Amino acid sequence: MQLIEKAGEMQKISEELRTAGKTIGFVPTMGFLHSGHLSLVDAARERCNTVIVSIYVNPTQFSPSEDFKQYPKDMERDLKLCKGHGTDFVFVPDDMEMYPNGFETEVKPGNIAADLEGRFRPTHFQGVATIVAKLFNIVKPHIAFFGQKDFQQSLVVKRMAQDLNFDLEIEVCPIVREPDGLAMSSRNTYLSAEERKAALVLYKAIQLAKEMVAKDERNAAAIEEKLHNFISAEKRAKIDYIAVRDCNNLKRIEKIEEGKAVLLLAVRIGKTRLIDNELLGEEK
Repeated sequence: MQLIEKAGEMQKISEELRTAGKTIGFVPTMGFLHSGHLSLVDAARERCNTVIVSIYVNPTQFSPSEDFKQYPKDMERDLKLCKGHGTDFVFVPDDMEMYPNGFETEVKPGNIAADLEGRFRPTHFQGVATIVAKLFNIVKPHIAFFGQKDFQQSLVVKRMAQDLNFDLEIEVCPIVREPDGLAMSSRNTYLSAEERKAALVLYKAIQLAKEMVAKDERNAAAIEEKLHNFISAEKRAKIDYIAVRDCNNLKRIEKIEEGKAVLLLAVRIGKTRLIDNELLGEEK
């Protein structure tokens, strides 16, 4: 496994790999890796000749009030995990490499980024789209792997890749959960023991929604209301949004059609903001 710090060097390596006929799988991360990230690395290893992981905490996707400076880091551990899962190259640029003096060009996503996360974090997806576009140009992957936990992000990235003619495939891999159902996230480390217990309300809400759909409840507003009441009963929880939307474009829907809906949750447990989602109305 090789550690690469410079964009120019990473581009050169990627070009050589492509010329040699190698298929490049790419997993972009912000580090502090957990089993969710590693499932993406494993998926890349299964499909591709060469696996490249990036580790970079991107400042432009954080607002001034968010946790950029506190975001957890453990590079030594991350590199060991990458090596143990068959990563060939790890790209670890610094801020000056990604945003050099005079940098002023950004990628502005469209309507798919405007609501939900975009409503509560209005600058977030512009930062995401910009850094992902840069990483795609640097790493030059054939396939890029993202996690379903960041569902809206995956749709934003797919739309950007299509609109800007990136010559690659986006593969979205399933959410990886703790044994008790909590979706894995680097931010879970912020939770106290009591908050960790309270955080299970998101997974329990998802299970409740699935039960409602299994009993033929198809009204999106009814499901949202039921879940709102359920989550609100947890005193440590503060709801940002509960939304049942079209899973292809995140537009509002009145009725769940088979295989067409996604439930999206954003809930603050204490000071920690957690997101989760589940596809509804399709066979598992």
